[in-house]
Amino acid sequence: MFKKIESFMNKYLLPLAHKVDKQKHLSAIKKSMVAMTPLIMIGSLCLIPEAIPNLIGQENPISVWIMNNLDTIYLPFTYGMGFMSLYVAASIAYNLGKSYNMNIPGCLSMGIIAFLLVTLYNDPETGELSVKYLSTKGLIMGMLAPMLAVELYRWCLKKKFTIKMPEGVPDFVSSSFEMIPVSVIVIGSFLAFRLFSVNVLGCMPPEILTPVLAPLLGALDSPFGFFVNQFLSCLLFFFGIHPSVMSPVTSPISNQFLAENQAAHMAGQALPHFYTGGMVSPFANFTGTGITIGLVIWCLRSRAKSQRTVGKVSLIPTLFGINEPILFGAPIVLNPIFFIPYVIGGSILGSIPAFMMHFGLLNKSWFNPPYVGVFLEGFLATGDWRAIIANLIQLVGSIIIWYPFFKLYEKEELKAEKSNTEEIQAISKEDEALLDDLDLDF
Repeated sequence: MFKKIESFMNKYLLPLAHKVDKQKHLSAIKKSMVAMTPLIMIGSLCLIPEAIPNLIGQENPISVWIMNNLDTIYLPFTYGMGFMSLYVAASIAYNLGKSYNMNIPGCLSMGIIAFLLVTLYNDPETGELSVKYLSTKGLIMGMLAPMLAVELYRWCLKKKFTIKMPEGVPDFVSSSFEMIPVSVIVIGSFLAFRLFSVNVLGCMPPEILTPVLAPLLGALDSPFGFFVNQFLSCLLFFFGIHPSVMSPVTSPISNQFLAENQAAHMAGQALPHFYTGGMVSPFANFTGTGITIGLVIWCLRSRAKSQRTVGKVSLIPTLFGINEPILFGAPIVLNPIFFIPYVIGGSILGSIPAFMMHFGLLNKSWFNPPYVGVFLEGFLATGDWRAIIANLIQLVGSIIIWYPFFKLYEKEELKAEKSNTEEIQAISKEDEALLDDLDLDF
C-alpha cells in the first residue's frame, strides 16, 4: 500500500514541488514564512508559562512570579506575532525583488508602504491608529500588497517610467531619483484601492474576504459544517495564511454558542452546541492546526539530521497546541508533499470529536480552558473522560496518516544531506592537493 502511495507521490507530487520552488511568487512567500520561524518559535514558547499556574496551582512562588510578570513574558509574542504581517510584507518584498535582481531598498520601501496603505486606519471609537491588521489578521494583504508593489515597480522599470541621472552621479543618489515616479505610481495605485474598498465596499481591504467566507461558515454547528471550517483553516495555513483571518466571522459565533452552553450547563439542561472555543483548541486543533503531532514524532525518529532538529524544537510547543515551529520548520507550508496529510488528513482528524459529540459519544464543551497541554485541555473543556479517548484516536490517526508522506520527504532530505557532505569532502580534498603542490616546508 505504502509503495503505491510513494509511487503516486513520486510521479505527481515531487514534480509539482519542484515547480513550486521555481515559481518566484510562491518561492518568495515560502522563504518569507520560513524566515519568520525564529519569531514564531520564541513567541509561541512565551505562551507556555501561562499554563504552569493552572498545572501546579496558584499559591506558590513560581506561579506568583509568572502571574506578576506575564506582561513582560508576553512581549516577544506581542511584538513578534502582533506585527507578523508587517514582517512578512517586508520579507516578501525583499525575496521577490532579489529574485528579479531589482534594487532591494526600493522593493522594501514600496512593499511596506503598499501594505501600510491598505491596513492602517484610525479606530472610529477611539480615534487612535489601529494596528489590528499588522498582526496575523492582515496576513493576506501582507502577502498580496508587497508582491503587487514589486510587480508595479518592475513594470515601471520595463516601461522606463524612471528618472535617469547623468553619468558620474553616485548610485545612491541615482537610485533615489529613479524611485520618484515609481513611488507615485505604487502609492497612487494602493491609495486608490483603499479608497475604493472603504467608500464603495464599506470596509478596509483586509475585510473584503469576510462576506465571501460568511456563508461557508454559517453552518458551523453541524459536524459537516465544522469539517468545512477545518478544511478551510488547514487550506489557508498550508498557503501561509493564518486561520485567524476567519475569526471576525467565527469568533462571534463560537462565543455566543459558548455562553448558551454555559447557561444550559448551569440549568442542568442538555448542551445545545458543540462549536465553541472549548471545542476548537483541545480537539479541532489538537497539537495545533492540522493535527501535526504525527509528523513531529516521525521527525524525532528521522535519519535526516535537519528533521530530527525540527522535531526536537517542535515537540514541547506541540504538546501545548502550538505547531508553528513544525509548520514553518519542516516545512509543511507550501510543501506539496504534505498537502494531503495536512489539509485533508488534518480536516478529518480535527472533525472526529465533532462527530463523536453529534452521536453522543462525547460531551459537548461548556468551558474554554487556557493552555494546559494536550489531553488535559480536552478534559477540562468537556468534563468528560472520553475526551482523552478522542485525543488518543487523533494521536494514533496522525501517526498513521503522516508516515508515508514523511518517509518520502525524508528521502529527499537524506539525498540533500549526502550531496552537501560529498561537496564539502570534494572541496576539502581539492584544497589538500593544492596545499601539497605548494610544498610549504620551512
